[in-house]
Amino acid sequence: MPSKPFTHIDGAGPDNSVTKELTMIKIRKSGERGLADHGWLQSRHSFSFADYYDPAHMGWGNLRVINEDRIAPGAGFGTHGHRDMEIISYVLEGELAHQDSMGNVVAIPPGDVQRMSAGTGVQHSEFNHAQGQTTHFLQIWIEPDQRGVAPSYEQKSVPAVEKRGRLRLIAARPPDAGAVAIHADARVYAGLFDGDESARLALAPARKAYVHVVRGALHVNGQALAAGDAALLADEAAIELDHGRDAEVLVFDLAP
Repeated sequence: MPSKPFTHIDGAGPDNSVTKELTMIKIRKSGERGLADHGWLQSRHSFSFADYYDPAHMGWGNLRVINEDRIAPGAGFGTHGHRDMEIISYVLEGELAHQDSMGNVVAIPPGDVQRMSAGTGVQHSEFNHAQGQTTHFLQIWIEPDQRGVAPSYEQKSVPAVEKRGRLRLIAARPPDAGAVAIHADARVYAGLFDGDESARLALAPARKAYVHVVRGALHVNGQALAAGDAALLADEAAIELDHGRDAEVLVFDLAP
């Protein structure tokens, strides 16, 4: 059952007033997301996107888009443009072919993290050129805090062993050398959890956080989540991940 906002009463202060600390965890189930079926593309939208509009889900903090896309063999997104957005692709199965107006022509396999800063404007296309294999990936948009930057591209491989039983930073503002660089007040982590493996991520006051279960199942601050489910957190001191069952998870530490 989804949790609701709740208030902890910590006790009386020096002036006998009651001190209250408001914390919130909201669970969004996989089936509640928007659904787009274009035949060649099956997509689930965590936030309003294209023809899916839900005023209650326009984003969370500076996280604007998480689309879970499945592209049929031989199909893809033709050349189109973006401006002033940090775009991250996280491939789960198959391979994503990327080509852009900056001259990049690359393949993105599972385990790689791709970042494209659209900045003043970029054109790109994304295709699944494999025969008989669907490309399954997450497309993530984070709003930048610097507009009008020069477009740029970066891609890094993150081995599974570096995500096993821990949260591995995959995207952040520089100078985190192991992560792709973004022009945004956000940090993105990936982790793999099974059995007794667990992790804790402390959150600074007033930060928002978003936890997206990519596959498998695990508990987030005591709440049971399955593949495609998400937890939206505000005013929480930490994120606790445990009770994983073949789980892969993305965690976002976001601006308020």
